Amino acid sequence: MAEVFVRRLSRWQAEQQREAVADVYVEAYRRVPGEESRDRRERDRQEFLETFAEDVQRPGFDMVVASGGNKPAAYAYGFVLDRAGEWWRALSGEVPWDWDIEELTVSGQVFALAGLMVLPAHRRGGVATRLVEQLLIRTDAALVAARVDPANEAAVGALRSWGWTRLGAVAPPGTVSDAPPVVLSDAPRVVSSDASSAAASDGTAATVPFTAVPVVGSGTVTDIWSRALTS
Repeated sequence: MAEVFVRRLSRWQAEQQREAVADVYVEAYRRVPGEESRDRRERDRQEFLETFAEDVQRPGFDMVVASGGNKPAAYAYGFVLDRAGEWWRALSGEVPWDWDIEELTVSGQVFALAGLMVLPAHRRGGVATRLVEQLLIRTDAALVAARVDPANEAAVGALRSWGWTRLGAVAPPGTVSDAPPVVLSDAPRVVSSDASSAAASDGTAATVPFTAVPVVGSGTVTDIWSRALTS
């Protein structure tokens, strides 16, 4: 595996590299061969480009790229969450580390990890870890959050190893959940290997409404994960 070099991109550089970013995204999240068509990949690519064009313009946008052999091997980017997003509304009870999620969000202190993509040839070498570390070094935010498909075992495993905590499940867009809010009292400071879902008071799986927290990767059923960036 060729050595990779990590560097930060300005907003202008990110816009200039949007086609390369889309290429890496499609390759990083391509489906099993035989289960997709060229048309589907092109749709995925166009949808990503549309979302990325909006994300680049968001407040606090930041991006890093890992290059190997003079070609992009991986990207990570994010931005400060919209203060009016109210993504915390269904998170009741005690949040880990005494987080006041509402206060942090309205004060612009929640950074969203919006994109993380690594080409297959550069995986299992710590590239994703380096990218996320470099992305978060410069932010003044107190909390980082993201949504991830729980079926993406690699992503979930990486978040655990980075000290992130699962806050709850997220209902897909256009759906309304009748489940009670997630209760996070007694949540451990260190996440164990147990991937069981948070449970509602009646024993059913608890979900929270669709939120503005962006999705990392692909998938429709997603969980919200987060980590404190300050002590």
